[in-house]
Formats: sequence, structure tokens, C-alpha cells
Amino acid sequence: MANSLILAAAAANKSLLAAPSHCHSFSLHSNCPPPHHSQSFPYKPFLHLHSLSLTSLHRRLIPVPALDSDVPHPLDQGSAVKVKNNRSKEIEEWDSWTAKFSGGANVPFLLLQMPQIILNAKNLMSGNKTALLAVPWLGMLTGLLGNLSLLSYFAKKRETEVIVVQTLGVVSIYVVIAQLAMAEAMPLPYYMVTSVVVATGLLLNFLNYFGMLNAGIWRFWEDFITVCGLSVLPQVMWSTFVPYIPNSILPGVISFVAAVAAVVMARTGKLSEKGVKFVGAISGWTATLLFMWMPVSQMWTNFLNPDNIKGLSAFSMLLAMIGNGLMIPRALFTRDLMWFTGSTWASLFYGYGNILCMYYFNSVSGKFLLAATAGLVSWIGSPSILV
Repeated sequence: MANSLILAAAAANKSLLAAPSHCHSFSLHSNCPPPHHSQSFPYKPFLHLHSLSLTSLHRRLIPVPALDSDVPHPLDQGSAVKVKNNRSKEIEEWDSWTAKFSGGANVPFLLLQMPQIILNAKNLMSGNKTALLAVPWLGMLTGLLGNLSLLSYFAKKRETEVIVVQTLGVVSIYVVIAQLAMAEAMPLPYYMVTSVVVATGLLLNFLNYFGMLNAGIWRFWEDFITVCGLSVLPQVMWSTFVPYIPNSILPGVISFVAAVAAVVMARTGKLSEKGVKFVGAISGWTATLLFMWMPVSQMWTNFLNPDNIKGLSAFSMLLAMIGNGLMIPRALFTRDLMWFTGSTWASLFYGYGNILCMYYFNSVSGKFLLAATAGLVSWIGSPSILV
């Protein structure tokens, strides 16, 4: 995989090396090839070509600005993967490989909720509804909203493999929430509202992906998930540290008012172009920050109640580490800063971080930790990730 990247860069620079240079200066972000100094490497032309290849790769992988993270098809914006008017065969191959990695994340994410779903089903069938009270419905609802927001984000970018991942996340978490409602562990009115939102969101995303949805309806849906995400995030962060801080809904109320005001101002032309782009990027970033906050909340809970760590599944944490790690190459290839940030954080802190905590509290063996560490280091440190 690393070889295909280097070959792609070499192909991209072949015409540049052959043509006479009209550039008087060179920088990492310029569109001009670097000057050829044969004196620097008189007997090692390959090293010079290799240096150019890596330079081209680093230039290609410059992150998309945070406010442009939700731009559809970021690879088509500029010269990121274009070689004159045709994409090289090597770049297409790497595009295919990273898409396969993202698609492979379906397996761990599909299995992630299965142990909980099976356990809940057994308890329901045996009449042990009290056991389902151990599953926090508010936390599951937060994760569901995050998945639904990211589904809309990736549907707009036409990332098919990740759309499937997020859809699986929405459906699997909704199944758990339905089980909680059956056990009366979740209030019925909240479940009914959640059901309507999930059904509407899946339908709208499906129609939008296949180009069958009115632009105005899709814009309204984006505004809705923007307001919901921005309202939930501060409230969840605040609630994590209760009772060390007063229990209050004030953070959620304030952020809700601010979100509604921002959306209204963006739609009525009261904001600058950068302000409108900022509002458009809120939903994706708030969903990502919700997922990034999950390991913080979990580790804080582990710190306060070490005995509760026995209720964590090491296998589930390993699946979370693997699933998010498989999406890192695609995030790098598409130069998506938001996607890269969320996937890397979740793999390192939510998956591996919780495994480390479980080892510290003697909940997993040293061999399990060593295997997880070796797998993570070999994947994150591989040339296919770092280049």
C-alpha cells in the first residue's frame, strides 16, 4: 500500500520533472515543482525522486480547513489528486483501498452493540426488566443523535462505505433504545419522539443520497440537527461532572437559544460568508465532539467508581478501537480534518484508552493489553497511515 502511494506521486511528478521549470521560488504548498539540483545528489537520483514523491504526498494530504469539512467531494476541489485532467491508476487504487478499509469497519461496528442487544433480549424474555436499568438511556440517545448527524454529514459527501457504518450505528442503537422502552427504563414519550426523528432522518438521508429530495427540505433537516447537536453537547459535558457541580439544564438552554439564533441569522443573510460556513459545519463538528466526549465521560466514571469497570466489555472496546482505526486512512486520503480527528481520537482514547483503564484496574490481562497495543501501533505507525 505504501508502494502504491510512492508510485502515484512519482507518476504525478513525472511530467513536472520532464518539463522546463519557470518557477523562481518553491514552497511546500506551491503548484510549481522544486528546482532540480543535481549537485546535491550526484550519484543518488532515486533519493531525489523519492524526496519529490514524499513532498507531493504531503502536499496532497494538506487538511481541508475546518469550516470546509462538509464540502462534498473534497478530492475534486483543486489539484489534490488530479494529474493534468486524468487521475492516475495508482491514486485510483489507493482510493479503492481506503474505501475498502472504511467498508471493513462495518464488521466491528455491527458487532459492537450485539452483546448488549443479546443480553437485553435475554433479560426481557426472562422478565428481568430491572437489569436494563444499568444501561443509561440518555447516553444511548446521545450516541444515536451523533450517528444520525454524521450520517447526514457523510451522505452529503457521498462516502458510501461510511454511510453504511453510520446507518448500522443508528439502527443498532435504536434497537437498544427500543429494548429500554419495553423494559420501561426509558420514558415512553421520549421513545416516541426518538422513533419519529430516527425514521425521518433515515428516510431523508436515503432520498438525499439518491438525489430525490427537495433542497429546501434537506436544508431544514440540516438546521434541525445543527440545533439539536449544539444543544445536547454542552449539556452532556456539564452533566458528566454532576454532582461535583450543580445539576442544571442551563447549559442546554443557553446553547439551544444560541443555535436557533445562529441558524436564523444564517438563513436570513445576517451573517458573513464565513459565518454561514461556520453554521453549516456545526452539525458535523458537534457530532464528532459528542463522540470525542464519550471516552472522557467513561474514564471519569471509571475514576469515580472503579468497581463499575467490571461492567465494561473489553471485546466491545477492542471493536471500537479497530472500527475507528480502519477509517483513519480514508479520512487522510480525503483530507477531512473532522473525520480524521474523530476517528483517531475514538480509536486511541475510547477504544485503547478504556482497555488501558481496564488493565490498570485488573479487569483485563497483560496479554490482552499487549496484543491490543501491538495491533494499534502497527496500524497507526504503518506507512499507509503516516505518509
